[in-house]
Amino acid sequence: MTAIKHALQRDIFTPHDERLLSIVNVCKAGKKKKNCFLCATVTTERPVQVNVVKVKKSDKGDFYKRQTEWALRDLAVVDAKDANKENPEFDLHFEKVYKWVASSTAEKNAFISCIWKLNQRYLRKKLEFVNVSSQLLEELPKVTEESVPSGENQSVAGGDEESLDDYQELNTREEQDIEIMMDGCEYAISNAEAFAEKLSRELQVLDGANIQSIMASEKQVNILMQLLDEALKEVDEIEHKLSSYEEMLQSVKEQMDHISQSNDLIQLSNTNNMKLLEEIEFLVNYLDLSKGHIKALTDGDLSSSKGIEACTNAAEALLQCMNVALRPGHDELQAVKQQQQQFKDLREQFARRLANHLNNVFVQQGHDQSSTLAQHSVELSLPKHLPFHRDLLRYAKLMEWLKNTDHEKYEGLNKNYVDYISRLYEREIKEFFEVAKIKMTGTSKEGKKFGLHGSSGKLTGSTSSLNKLSVQGSGNRRSQSSSLLDMGNMSASDLDVADRTKFDKIFEQVLSELEPLCLAEQDFISKFFKLQQSPALPGSVVADSTDVDGLLLSRQHTLLGDRHLLPSEKEEAGIIRSMMIKVFRCIEPELNNLISLGDKIDSFNSLYMLVKMSHHVWTAENVDPASFLSTTLGNVLVTVKRNFDKCILNQIKQMEEVKISKKSKVGILPFVSGFEEFAELAESIFKIAERRGDLDKAYTKLIRAVYNNVEKVANESQKTPRDVVMMENFHHIFSTLSRLKIACLEMERREAKQKYTEHLQFYVIYSLGQPLEKLNHFFEGIEARVAQGIREEEVSYQLAFNKQELRKVIKEYPGKEVKKGLDNLYKKVDKHLCEEENLLQVMWHSMQDEFIRQYKHFEGLIARCYPGSGITMEFTIQDILEYFSSIAQSH
Repeated sequence: MTAIKHALQRDIFTPHDERLLSIVNVCKAGKKKKNCFLCATVTTERPVQVNVVKVKKSDKGDFYKRQTEWALRDLAVVDAKDANKENPEFDLHFEKVYKWVASSTAEKNAFISCIWKLNQRYLRKKLEFVNVSSQLLEELPKVTEESVPSGENQSVAGGDEESLDDYQELNTREEQDIEIMMDGCEYAISNAEAFAEKLSRELQVLDGANIQSIMASEKQVNILMQLLDEALKEVDEIEHKLSSYEEMLQSVKEQMDHISQSNDLIQLSNTNNMKLLEEIEFLVNYLDLSKGHIKALTDGDLSSSKGIEACTNAAEALLQCMNVALRPGHDELQAVKQQQQQFKDLREQFARRLANHLNNVFVQQGHDQSSTLAQHSVELSLPKHLPFHRDLLRYAKLMEWLKNTDHEKYEGLNKNYVDYISRLYEREIKEFFEVAKIKMTGTSKEGKKFGLHGSSGKLTGSTSSLNKLSVQGSGNRRSQSSSLLDMGNMSASDLDVADRTKFDKIFEQVLSELEPLCLAEQDFISKFFKLQQSPALPGSVVADSTDVDGLLLSRQHTLLGDRHLLPSEKEEAGIIRSMMIKVFRCIEPELNNLISLGDKIDSFNSLYMLVKMSHHVWTAENVDPASFLSTTLGNVLVTVKRNFDKCILNQIKQMEEVKISKKSKVGILPFVSGFEEFAELAESIFKIAERRGDLDKAYTKLIRAVYNNVEKVANESQKTPRDVVMMENFHHIFSTLSRLKIACLEMERREAKQKYTEHLQFYVIYSLGQPLEKLNHFFEGIEARVAQGIREEEVSYQLAFNKQELRKVIKEYPGKEVKKGLDNLYKKVDKHLCEEENLLQVMWHSMQDEFIRQYKHFEGLIARCYPGSGITMEFTIQDILEYFSSIAQSH
């Protein structure tokens, strides 16, 4: 093992500036026995690097090579498997666990001990040794000759302390000295014993010289001892002087302690004086109200801007004085108690004076505003309250002060303001709505309640939109509603459009006047009374529709993100809503009355109102979803929606009650034309609307009712064939829907086209069966025989279908007779079709195509069933084309 160790040191580690300290012969546990060596090495250069190197014998030659290298600092655990029994197995835990089996337990113990000592000397890291004897980690293993074979003892102890601490390489000078010495003794190389004896003799000579030198220096030693005695005497004298100095310093220390105590007392007195001065300055600075502020609070002018500003500053200064956080003990001082009482008296006096003044301002402004009602009653506009608000907002800071100091008087002012201003708004708004109703109906105050037009009882709406007049009681109260039946007869449509446009403008003007009025008042209340409005997020309103009692009610949900209102903010927002409801308590009833009047004038006004209300609700929600205006307009929108739904249901009911004349042809049904007019009107109204959901649902209901009632009328028609009624009306509906391009009715448009095409084909097939009736019956008989299994070429042998019978039937239909039959057919079709839809030429062309198809079918049957007979029809396809063309031109 020693030879292997020296060989490894020379060949592998010396070229890399490393020293080999311990070596163990191992193989991997549990696998095929392939021996290798684990070596513990350190580098010769600083800083020292400690490594564990795996060395393996090369397969190609008798030399060793490095295979794997691990740094000792990466070693985490050393597991010796068993601390009590001899076991050659051990594990090293690097980045993974390596299991080894040593050639002997002694080699394993020596290697583990070397690892422990290298860690203690160079790394001192927390390395865990498991199942390792404590004796092995304290001293070098005691290896006996019996446990280790001769020649391996040096190798096993290769990791001891001597090899770690005492071994040093020769430096350059030492190498030179050895070379000189060996040059002087050339025989040393051939005779080592003679060389050793010579070295021993020279060492003895040197030892003798050293002893003689020591004996010669005895005199000098005696002199040195005398000097040491004199030094000890001087040290004793110095110690005596130091003791006297210490006594003097102790006296000085006592005097300084006395002075320090006196200084502490002086410092304490100064500190107390400073604190007292600080307390007095605090009370004087924070509990003192200037004479100017006191005068402003007691006698300040609350009418002028300068006086209001002085009173505001004084009130804020008073509030600061009253809100000063007194320090412990201040409230026991008599002067402080008197000052606080004076502040309370000033606060109560000024609060009472401010409340009285503002109440007078409310009353005076109400009277001043009432005087302007007359000039606004003529034109459709509401008086502006901006000057009134601007004057009152000068007191906003004082109101905030009053809210914080005397909540009872603040609430009293709140109530008084609502009482005064609500009466003023009620007069203004009622007068405003009276003017709007007069402009809508042109009636007097006494008659416009019922939508009457003067004494004659006629409504402004056009006569063409009147569907039903019902007289109740003694008689000049009448109600009116437009219908799809009436819209089909629009002899006065220009008047209808003018009346509806007029109503639309008036209704928009009403909403446009109310909206800024409510927003301005709510903003003023919030600023004047210092109330926090609920935060609005523009564009964050989600409107969904829920079916309630057959009506689509719009519910608005405000998305406020993750922000939740504080309890105080919720309370103040509720106060604003409560005040606005009281101030404008008449707006919702007046709007509902106006909507009811518009519905009486013309039920189709609900379309205009639905669009306008939806737009204003949407606008109000974007400004403030929780505002009074948004809530009120939302409630009124529900009423408008109900009226709109009622109008649609009324149109459907009137369709179901339609009766047609039994003596005249049907043509385009009135409610079909009415639906066209309704759709045109609705599209013109809703083209810029934000909300189309209600209209789309109404379209679906109406078109389905139209389809059902067209089919019902077609089934009941006696004068006009059912297919003609279905074809003409569904063609009209298809044309209307194609022209208007209503997205929600695309499926119904395709259905109308399908029904129109189907019934056109049914009518053509039914009509063409009459001009060549016997010929049709003959060939139907032939097809029946073929269907029964008779071959086509054998049909001519049947008695009823021989060639003579075929020639006889063909002779009955010469070209002249065919043309005559087609001419009669054209006249009959002309009688069935109406002129409005202009489908005669389309129908005639379809009949021509069908007639030619039948002709080709008959020719094909003759060719297959009567081959080689030479039998043909007495007219050709060219003749058919000429017949149809000449008939169409003659008519």
